[in-house]
Amino acid sequence: MTVPSITLNSGATIPQLGFGVFQVPPDQTAAVTAQALEVGYRHIDTAQMYQNEAGVGEAIRSSGLPREELFITSKLNNGFHRPDDARREFDATMARLGLDRIDLFLIHWPLPTRYDGDYVSTWKVLSELVADGRAASVGVSNFQPAHLERIIGETGVVPAVNQVEVHPYFANEEVRAASHEHGIAIEAWSPIAQGAVLDDEVLGKVAAAHGKTVSQVTLRWHVERGDIVFPKTTRVERMRENLDIFDFSLTPDEVATISGLDRGEAGRRGPNPDTFDYIPD
Repeated sequence: MTVPSITLNSGATIPQLGFGVFQVPPDQTAAVTAQALEVGYRHIDTAQMYQNEAGVGEAIRSSGLPREELFITSKLNNGFHRPDDARREFDATMARLGLDRIDLFLIHWPLPTRYDGDYVSTWKVLSELVADGRAASVGVSNFQPAHLERIIGETGVVPAVNQVEVHPYFANEEVRAASHEHGIAIEAWSPIAQGAVLDDEVLGKVAAAHGKTVSQVTLRWHVERGDIVFPKTTRVERMRENLDIFDFSLTPDEVATISGLDRGEAGRRGPNPDTFDYIPD
């Protein structure tokens, strides 16, 4: 199954469907990621906060796949926003992954109530990583429209992606529109609302019409709207199911019907980026 790619504003191309390792236990990550690569995934999304970068690196090395066939993303931990910390921890990420160049590195959360509200200096550090060739692209995660306007306005550097919560119950359209206005690609985390949409009657009817599962129809909805998705699972059969979404299309009416399930802020499953200030111990 060939996964389509999206060209980012950095000029790099990214597979539109990837494999996420959020909440995959560190001691299982190498085996699970190796299975995903064997099934056919070539885009892996990890983060310092997940504590499983080393497992991803082990899977990459054991896969035997050419490096140029893989797209690897990681993200800066919330405790390392100060410039010197960010530089040091990027080096640590590269060591854990066993890479000398990463495809995409993100600020995981803006943390506007931390660091005296300064996430701009952190963004400047990520810009350095592209300039010195160690990151092909850099971006942000969970950035609201005001956060985007600030970093772009103060640095002139536009993120390649904004990775945010998006699913049928929380379409996050304001953030999507603000990102697209600057040519920033949207990556959707929690694409099936942590499983909350799987029993939805509307989605069930659409899925039945196509002979697909609710998960497949929901992922297809994301893809047809132009977003990048990376569902997480530890089950090989579910890995294959999630990858098998490129042999059918939704009608415009079906896309609109699914979009109509949006509950606005009430549908949000994760923290609000305007107030989230968690820093791991």
